[in-house]
Amino acid sequence: MTRGAAAAALVALALVAVARAEDPYHFFEWKVTYGTKTIMGTPQKVILINDMFPGPTINCTSNNNIVVNVFNMLDQPLLFTWHGIQQRKNSWQDGMPGTMCPIAPGTNFTYHWQAKDQIGSFFYFPSIGMQRSAGGYGLISVHSRDLIPVPFDTPADDFPVLVGDWYTKDHTVLAKHLDAGKSIGRPAGLIINGKNEKDASNPPMYNVEAGKTYRFRVCNVGIKASLNVRVQGHNLKLVEMEGSHTVQNTYDSLDVHVGQCLSFLVTADQKPADYFLVVSTRFIKEVNTITAVIRYKGSSTPPSPKLPEGPSGWAWSINQWRSFRWNLTASAARPNPQGSYHYGQINITRTIKLSTSRGKVGGKDRYAINGVSHVDAETPLKLAEYFNATDGVFQYNLISDVPPKSGTPIKMAPNVLTAEFRTFIEVVFENPEKSIDTFHIDGYAFFVAGMGPGTWSPQSRKTYNLLDTVSRHTIQVYPRSWTAVMLTFDNAGMWNIRSNLWERHYLGQQMYISVVSPARSLRDEYNMPESSLRCGKVVGLPMPPSYLPA
Repeated sequence: MTRGAAAAALVALALVAVARAEDPYHFFEWKVTYGTKTIMGTPQKVILINDMFPGPTINCTSNNNIVVNVFNMLDQPLLFTWHGIQQRKNSWQDGMPGTMCPIAPGTNFTYHWQAKDQIGSFFYFPSIGMQRSAGGYGLISVHSRDLIPVPFDTPADDFPVLVGDWYTKDHTVLAKHLDAGKSIGRPAGLIINGKNEKDASNPPMYNVEAGKTYRFRVCNVGIKASLNVRVQGHNLKLVEMEGSHTVQNTYDSLDVHVGQCLSFLVTADQKPADYFLVVSTRFIKEVNTITAVIRYKGSSTPPSPKLPEGPSGWAWSINQWRSFRWNLTASAARPNPQGSYHYGQINITRTIKLSTSRGKVGGKDRYAINGVSHVDAETPLKLAEYFNATDGVFQYNLISDVPPKSGTPIKMAPNVLTAEFRTFIEVVFENPEKSIDTFHIDGYAFFVAGMGPGTWSPQSRKTYNLLDTVSRHTIQVYPRSWTAVMLTFDNAGMWNIRSNLWERHYLGQQMYISVVSPARSLRDEYNMPESSLRCGKVVGLPMPPSYLPA
């Protein structure tokens, strides 16, 4: 090699090093095991990560690379999904049974994903069967890069609030109940950060100093109950929801539905003492409540036993949702303002109306979307598509863009709908049930344009917020009501659309949307990693031709 060539090579290596320095790596090694915890007075089996429940927090910055080596020491297959992380061009790491082969017991697999152009509060959980009801979840905190301004001062501390309903039955027992046509019933109670009422207050869960401001990241990690969160004697200033900075309105309390996350600021501006953070169930006759103690430094005064009352009724919750606004002037994960994306001015190219239904198949309850109750295939749908091996695995578009007539028998099959790449689509969720539902779309954030009672019609668009609704990934659909969202399907891959009420999800109320880039370009989607697990029909098949460079 000549001296000039050597110098050029060194410059190239230096440039690569600089490029990599901009996107740091965080490495995790997780040993996933069962453990015994007495949470509701009865010893029960829970899922631990490195002997922790909840699992470790993934604390990172936008665009960081996250590498998680998962050792499955359970007696069941295992996958983790990264709820709200968009996995840009990379559904290979999404961790749903439709996108990845499971990690077999006694083996390990290494996830590699990037928090690409995202900030905010998210969480992970095990996605197979009813494992989510046994723990295995944890917080994902994605911070803004130093050069990107945040629309509030750095808080004195950043507190996790992973709260949700809890069942005392083993997750395998819950699955057997559902397989036998029974319901899992109501939860036994609530837990915060894996602790019951007594353990959440002794010792105090959160410690503060008078005059300082603190960020609370709240995620509803449960499987059934909507929740309301409040802090005794203090106001909550909403600042972020699922990756979006919000207009900083102040609230007495906030509803957080299953699968949703938000951040609020609390200023320790009261008399130094102990105060309760209070969480209670919503829309359930027998209200469950849990408290955790917030202690001011130097306090010797116990919290008042009189808890602030939670709200009641559906109207209050809907009106609060209407008050949530996107902060149009705040920076996103990139320096450009959030409001530089004018979603309300884009022409809708397609409307997909997804209506849920419940019915009997073989004498047992199933839930469906547009008449199809999803069943996971032995070969993950994404792999079957990538290897052109879909025959005998699934058929595209068993459902149409409109629900079937009422009373149409439910069909059980893998439910996959296609969407044209980079088209702006309106998706309407309709919930005819008597109880609330929440929906999530993997791979995307969407704009929640509107919601209302009854069934949706084109006239419903007159009620839409086309300016500053919050961009997020999970939204509630109230009983016998509809919710409409808008998004551009610009993220190539196979993506799960699901109910977060895990009983309904388990019984088929989920589907996948296939978004294929016709260019087969690495600009649009990564090749399947060589390290990806193989199962089903794709075992032993040669790798398809590589996508083309951009």
